[in-house]
Order: sequence, then C-alpha cells, then structure tokens
Amino acid sequence: MNQHIKSTSFSLAKGTQLTGDDYALVKNYDDLCVAVVCDGVGSATEGANAAKRTATQLINSFKTKPNSWSIQKSIETFIHSINSVLYQESMQNYERPELVTTLTIVVIQGDRLYGANVGDSRVYLHRNKNLTQLSHDHSMDEEGYEGVLTEAIGMQESVSIHYFENSIQKGDRILLCSDGLYTELDNDKIIDHIVLGAYSLVKTASTLNNDNLPDDTTAITLEIEEIPLINKLKKQNLLIAQTYSNGELIDGYKLIKPLIQNNLTWLCEKKGQNYVIKFVSAKAKEDVTILDVFVAEAWNATRLKAGFFPKAVIPKKRTHRYYIMEHLRGIDLKASIKKRVLSTEDAITMSKTLLKAGQYLIKYDLVHGDIKPENIMMLERKGKHYFKVIDFGSIIQLYATQSRAGTPSYLAPERFTGAAISESTELYAIGVTLYESLTGKYPYGEIEPFQNPSFKPAIPPSKYNKNIPNWLDSIILRAISFKIEDRYSNYSEMLYELENPQKVIPFYDKSKALMERDPLTFFKIGFYLEFYLLLGLFFWWFLN
Repeated sequence: MNQHIKSTSFSLAKGTQLTGDDYALVKNYDDLCVAVVCDGVGSATEGANAAKRTATQLINSFKTKPNSWSIQKSIETFIHSINSVLYQESMQNYERPELVTTLTIVVIQGDRLYGANVGDSRVYLHRNKNLTQLSHDHSMDEEGYEGVLTEAIGMQESVSIHYFENSIQKGDRILLCSDGLYTELDNDKIIDHIVLGAYSLVKTASTLNNDNLPDDTTAITLEIEEIPLINKLKKQNLLIAQTYSNGELIDGYKLIKPLIQNNLTWLCEKKGQNYVIKFVSAKAKEDVTILDVFVAEAWNATRLKAGFFPKAVIPKKRTHRYYIMEHLRGIDLKASIKKRVLSTEDAITMSKTLLKAGQYLIKYDLVHGDIKPENIMMLERKGKHYFKVIDFGSIIQLYATQSRAGTPSYLAPERFTGAAISESTELYAIGVTLYESLTGKYPYGEIEPFQNPSFKPAIPPSKYNKNIPNWLDSIILRAISFKIEDRYSNYSEMLYELENPQKVIPFYDKSKALMERDPLTFFKIGFYLEFYLLLGLFFWWFLN
C-alpha cells in the first residue's frame, strides 16, 4: 500500500449547477499511486461522459498492467487506447468529435513521479515553497484564440501526449487540476493553500468568485510523507557474488553450511552467535526483476515484526546484497510429521498461529502465498511446542493473480483457473496443512506442478486419525472444501470456531447422499416417516 502518500480530492461545478464536466480519481495498486484529472470539453455534448470514462479506464488499466511494461509504456499505451475508442465512437454515433476531454495523469512509484497530459489540465510540483508546472498546455496563445485546445482525448484519430518524469522527495506535494483552478488562483495563492489540500484550493477559488465559479474546478493533491525504504534498498551499490563457500567471511559473518540446495541461504556465525544469512541470486545482476523480488523480500522480512515470523535485520554497513535472520533451533513441520503426526493440541496451536499470522499480514494487504508444512518451524519452549512461519520470499500482495504462486498440493481449486489469491485461498492452504499434519496424507492426493487436478469430496481426517474430535473434523473439512461457497472466507471465522469448539456446526458434503454424509439423521428421518405412515394406516383402518 502507498501509506506514505496522503491524497486529497475536491471538485465544484460552475455557477449554480449541481454537476460538472470534470472527473477525478486516485487509486493505490501495490507500490503504485495513480491519480487522474479529466475536464470534459464544454463544447462537446458528451464531455462529462468522456471525462468519467477516460479517468475510470486509465485507473482500471493500471490494475492489470503487465509486469513487463514500464510506467511510460503503460501510460502512453493506455492513453492512445482510450483516445482511439472515444474518437471512433464519436464518429460512429455523431459523425464528429463529441466524446472529448482533457487529461492529466500522475503515477508515483517509490521516489519517481511519472506523468502525462493531453490538453490544458495541469500538474504542479510544490517543493521548498516553490511551485513548478510539470505539464504542458496544449492550447493556442494567439490573440483572440487564447485557451483554444490543440490536443484533447477523443478530438482526433491520433493524439500527441506530453510525457514527463521527475524524482520526488519527502515533503513534496503534487497538484493535479483543471483549468478552472489555475485561471482563478495565481501561483502565490496555490502555494499558500496547497498545504491545506484540495478542498482549500477549490473553495478559495470559489470564494474569490462569490461562490459562483465561471468554470468547473477540480483539484487533487498528493503529499509525499515518506519515501519507502524499499526504494532506498534497491539503489544501494552492493556486491553480488557468483557463488559463496564454506568458511567465507562476509561483513564479519562466517559461512558455516548452506541450508538450501541453491546455496543462497546459509547458516552463519558472528561473535559466537548463529544466524541465517540469505543472499540474492547472481542472476540479479542481469535481471532487474529478480533484484526487485529480493529487495521486496528483504524489506518484508525486516518490517513484519511479529512473533509469528523469525526476526530479521538488514545490516547498515553491509557490502553484499543479503539480509540476516535469527537461527530457529527447531524442525520444519514436514520433517516432523514424517516421523509422527501432530497431536490434536499441537495441530490447534499451529493452526491458530497461521490464522493470526494471516490476520497480521492482511493489515499490509499481504498474504503468505505458500503455506505448507515445509514453511512452518516447530520449536519447543518449557516442554510445549510452538510454531513460526518462514519463507519471506513467498509473501505476496493480496488479490495477486499469479495463478501458480504457491505449491500445487496446497492450492485452492480456483487457483488452477487463474483466480486471485485471497483469504479464502489462504484458508484452504491452512486447511490442507492441518489435514496433513494430523494424518500424514493430502486430502486430495499429491498434485504435481502444471497438473490440472480434479477434486472430489475428501475423506474425513478422522478416518485416518481416531484422535480427531468431530468438531475439528468439521473445521478441517470446511477449510479444505473445493467449493468456495462452503469454505471459510475470513481468518476470523475459522479462528473463532477453533477457540469455541462447542459452537462448531457439523460440516457435511452436500453432494453426498444423506445416508452417506449423516447416517444418524437419515435413520431418524426414516424412523419418523415409517412411524407416521403406520399411524396413518392405523387411523384409516380404525375409521373404516
């Protein structure tokens, strides 16, 4: 989320009108903040419609922006696309340009501002009490033709875009506005009121006109409260070695042995204390995507400070690209259940840990993305087991659509058809992990990578483990239901039932016959039907 950017937006229609032709939107996507202001051209009867459609389509397009596209390519491609649609629609319906609007757009990612405009809506940067116009007015300045647009969305078959980029810093303010604002407020007045936000700017313009604005007036302000650490981390000039070896000394950390086959995660020692050190792959030197993923992983590892995860730090004076984690003296759950399945008490404790970790992550709009026994460490304290979740590299944005992110055997069925990662899909993975921990088996069998599995009702885990109580059986079956509507949708639902077993409603697979899913109820119904049938026959015989 872009919690480091404070946004405000406000608009007033001209004169006494209730609605105007301007349209403004601000939206956050992952690490992007996108803001758009459009001013429907007043001479075009469909100007307001064009403004709303342009702003909405641009905002929505960034939701599904291809990862391989640069911000510049995305902005320019999306603008050309909406221009073509509006122009062709106007020609088809009116035989002249009617769906016409100005446009200004800003995209902020980290410490970079990307922007573009078509027409005379503007973008300003306010820094150190100075105001700089970043956009370019597409309008005539000849006497008698002042303000006549030379470019607008939907005006012509092709469109010329003014594109710009700038570095931003903490304390900067960005203003997007329609011409209704800057024609009423000079730069000094904008500087005086931009610190108070969009409402103050627009209301000041209105007050100067006795609340009778001559034109629709719209403003969006974006205040940069902080530059995210992730961007600072990415720009650090650090060494990336091709390989690392036993005994090697990195910034005082002595490498002891690799913990994973890729030789990027090592047990290390410094001043008599053991740690885990994780390096970036050497491929990051040529592939910026790999570097971005690792930087995000290191950032998440250090900012997610909760007892569910191992402690992690990024040394301030490191010379190589790595981060440090505490060394957990335990065993991963996969290795543990190969020897012996979990007790019911431990399984419940483990599930509560996963659910609370999920609730913590969702505050950051994140999910773990790869819940499975290999990514859960079982540790012991005062004779009791407790659990921690590992693998910061799998953490991903909530509602991401990487359909194969995660491990196949723990993927919810809808994930195989491209559904987004959600609380429900994470709950499914938690349910499969719980099932496996108590039985040593997968509820739907082991699923291989790139396999498109079919799902049929799972065998209740209590069939394999008689120690599982009926209420826990129901919780597990609900969590692993291959039907979304039967599954838990929120972490809090499953956590509540784990903490209140007496309130758990028995779970039955509705696709099975009643006798198969609930024999007791079946025979009760059969008994009462037979009883009332015999009673009816008795009264019929008695009366006749």
